[in-house]
Amino acid sequence: MAVGFVPANEGGLYNGRVTPFVVLSCMMAAMGGVIFGYDIGISGGVTSMEPFLKKFFPQVYTRMKDDKNISNYCKFDSELLTLFTSSLYLAGLVASFFASFVTGAYGRKPSIVAGGAAFLAGAALNGAAVSIYMLILGRVLLGVGVGFANQAVPLYLSEMAPAKYRGAFNNGFQLSVGIGALAANLINYGTEKIDGGFGWRISLAMAAVPASALTLGALFLPETPNSLIQLNNNHEKAKKMLQKIRGTENVEMELDDLIKAGENSKTAKNPYEKISGRNYRPQFVMSIAIPFFQQVTGINVIAFYAPILFRTIGFGESASLLSAVMTGVVGIATTFASMVIVDRFGRRFLLIIGGIVMFASQMIVGAVMAAELDDRGGGLSRGYADLVLVLIGVYVAGFGVSWGPLGWLIPSEIFPMEIRSAGQSISVAVNFLFTFLVGQTFLTMLCRLKSGIFFFFGGWVAVMTVFVYLLLPETKNIPIEQMEMVWREHWFWKKFVGVNKDEN
Repeated sequence: MAVGFVPANEGGLYNGRVTPFVVLSCMMAAMGGVIFGYDIGISGGVTSMEPFLKKFFPQVYTRMKDDKNISNYCKFDSELLTLFTSSLYLAGLVASFFASFVTGAYGRKPSIVAGGAAFLAGAALNGAAVSIYMLILGRVLLGVGVGFANQAVPLYLSEMAPAKYRGAFNNGFQLSVGIGALAANLINYGTEKIDGGFGWRISLAMAAVPASALTLGALFLPETPNSLIQLNNNHEKAKKMLQKIRGTENVEMELDDLIKAGENSKTAKNPYEKISGRNYRPQFVMSIAIPFFQQVTGINVIAFYAPILFRTIGFGESASLLSAVMTGVVGIATTFASMVIVDRFGRRFLLIIGGIVMFASQMIVGAVMAAELDDRGGGLSRGYADLVLVLIGVYVAGFGVSWGPLGWLIPSEIFPMEIRSAGQSISVAVNFLFTFLVGQTFLTMLCRLKSGIFFFFGGWVAVMTVFVYLLLPETKNIPIEQMEMVWREHWFWKKFVGVNKDEN
């Protein structure tokens, strides 16, 4: 019995090549990742800026500046402060289900446009905020934006990309997230130095730049062939689009698979009920497990609160923001490396290697902080603080090559057309739910668990690595409309997908 399973009959079944048209279309769509990454980076940075804290969270500011008796781990513990960060993800969770309807009924393109427009409105509100209520309302609109974008963009990329290079194209979403986060960290580093204490407004308002680019650019995006078949069964229009994006006239084999998948999708009256059926059990499990595991790696703790975390261990305000920039560069570099190698080495290999790297680095960081960070002292010594910074960089590298991009890629490629929008919305909703929970509880957990927070997330990394080894089949190079074969040949999941579909 082969654990995991790697298919013998890999991609290349369809004709075609990578065309400039599909590259440009996917680059434009991937701007949805830039707005997501920009928000992740910007929110972590502004919550460490003293003028921002003084205006909206004066209790946290006073505690940080004046309370010498409070634990280093507890200086930033505030439910209102975490609500500022995590409210976006609660809104995104709800929005993802509306996005599922729009994506299924009207196509991928309208969802991307709606996401960009909502994010643009949220950026305007946040930049002009004069009260905490205005600030939170802006965050909710940003959440609606990323809810729609994160539901539609990974699907768009997976459906537009040639099967042989689907991993590289889809990983462009996570690369865009990293670019957005790095841009945000650089902007935070610059605006923090502005005299007058209004730099945080510029940081928040600058989110309008990628949002505008996404909204306007998405208006010119072509719809995917899969969506054209699903929406109006227009075989001729889908064929012409396939020929355009594949760069060849001979697309009959891929078109036939799309038509069959489209016919199956017409039988799904209630895709949410259908996905819970026995025959779709592996996809349903993965739609929950993959985004859950992506969040309990602890990466958004680093993404949201890196500047706060670095201040906890002894860096100053400016040095903390610069350290966040450094980890952002590492994330982009390793995500790009993942794009290059994912379709060669496969998803399972990268997830297992990345898991081992993340586990080791988290255990060492936890041990160093437990042994060396005085609960109420001045932070780590410079040598140990630098060591923690390097280890966090190693951890980010492990995530960037594995669970970062693949946490979005795998859910977007495993669902058959009849449950694809529903499956992706479940995946995005689970992602946002646990992003919200982790974001909302992290500062309290840091205060209570102290260095044990790294052991907590490290334990989950160990669990998910074993899960991948045992239960996740390899999906590289498999045409998206033929993905069912990997479940039928898997040692465990074949017990579920072998039943007659009519029973579901």
